[in-house]
Amino acid sequence: MKKRRWLSKLFSKEKEGATLGSLGVVYNHVYWTIPLKSHVFSPRKYRYLYEHVIRMGIQKSHLVLSRHASYEELKLVHSAKYLKKIWQGELSSADIHRLEIPFSPEIREFAILTVGGTIQAAEWALKTGIAVHIGGGFHHAFPDHGEGFCLLNDMAVATEKLRREQRIEKVMIVDLDVHQGNGTAAIFAGRQDVFTFSLHQMDIYPAQKTKSTLDVGLWAGDGDETYLQALTTYFPRIVDDFQPNLLFYLAGADPFVHDQLGGLKISKAALKKRDELIIFETRKRKIPLVILPGGGYAYDLQDTVDIHFQTIKLARKSTRQWSLLRKKLFPFK
Repeated sequence: MKKRRWLSKLFSKEKEGATLGSLGVVYNHVYWTIPLKSHVFSPRKYRYLYEHVIRMGIQKSHLVLSRHASYEELKLVHSAKYLKKIWQGELSSADIHRLEIPFSPEIREFAILTVGGTIQAAEWALKTGIAVHIGGGFHHAFPDHGEGFCLLNDMAVATEKLRREQRIEKVMIVDLDVHQGNGTAAIFAGRQDVFTFSLHQMDIYPAQKTKSTLDVGLWAGDGDETYLQALTTYFPRIVDDFQPNLLFYLAGADPFVHDQLGGLKISKAALKKRDELIIFETRKRKIPLVILPGGGYAYDLQDTVDIHFQTIKLARKSTRQWSLLRKKLFPFK
């Protein structure tokens, strides 16, 4: 009886549409309006993902419009000098060359919104167990510069904000983008409260890798079997050893066989197995999970969208255990 009362109280906690086990999806229309029409980094994928989510039938109360991160929040990770350059639009030609996308006020707003969105996704996950931010995962941004399409590091800012507010103690970042998360690794180097795990391709950008807590490097052409074997060698064991209070999963689509910037040659089927492993093993352990799409640059944009949407569908599938439990315990609620 006590357990039933506890569950009733738990299920009755609602705030801004969030209930235990519900999948929140953070988005913003700004994401697909930034001026990068002919760039390999296509913002159109965000629009298509949003449209897929709507067609999937997710509740309106579970759709969260991302907010701007505040200057104070960004300053938790990024230097005042760098933020001043961003605010005043004074990035040098060398800064922009390293960023690899043209800088503009629209790009600045996009970056600030993605940081705010990842903070919101993390807050949703802490309340309900799981959230997706369709615009997150900018892991190449360092405290004092951006690079590799990443102006600001959304995961790092969200982590520092929640740590400073004492809402979490330990965070794990599982980075399965094809490129090593060098900015994130640098930001949390030597930290005991943040575990950074990166499974990536060695013989592509960044040329100089930054040491993560755990790096697993693969090579061009390694393929499905090697990829999944490398992942299962460490996951979920590292989760059981570290026992984080929150896990960020950067579910990059760029290990895909037809990606323009990667060469691991991983099939969609293997990427689905990868997502199932990360999502369901994390959920099984009742660790709040934030899913971020990261990179994806397939020759056919629809392939990138398919891979990202498959991740979201699996995230939604993982919530069914909570829905079924709620229905079984409280059939008339």
